[in-house]
Amino acid sequence: MSAIAVSTTINGDDTEFLCQAEETLLDVLRDRLGLTGSKEGCGTGDCGACSVIVDDRLVCSCLVLGAEAEGRRIETIEGMANGEDLHPLQSKFLEHAALQCGVCTPGFLIAARDLLEKNPNPTEEEIRFGLAGNLCRCTGYDKIVRAVQDAARVMKGS
Repeated sequence: MSAIAVSTTINGDDTEFLCQAEETLLDVLRDRLGLTGSKEGCGTGDCGACSVIVDDRLVCSCLVLGAEAEGRRIETIEGMANGEDLHPLQSKFLEHAALQCGVCTPGFLIAARDLLEKNPNPTEEEIRFGLAGNLCRCTGYDKIVRAVQDAARVMKGS
């Protein structure tokens, strides 16, 4: 089977790669491009650990084929910080201890960023709904929700 050539933009950088027709975007990101922040938790789109943003839409990268990235704009957890400066959500997750093992954290951060970009002043219910596609098996969701609320306050002030 021949490889498919794909040209895309990932975290603002023009990127080209070769992939097989059946390869998921998650596999391409991790195995071909070395962007290992997105995690495979379930492989069925149920846990959100592999969440990325494709053309301003939150998706589970385990459900998208790598070839479908052609001409798209993809944002991953690796593009969230600005060099050494953490994104406010990353800082607040650390401050609120909103993580334990860390497998789900990149997906939660991407989903929370997507939520706050679309709704900069969400209620607790809106945060919980916006993060409902992400599962954490280690910690309760309260610290995650509090971190997102705190980040929203910081982001509004900046």
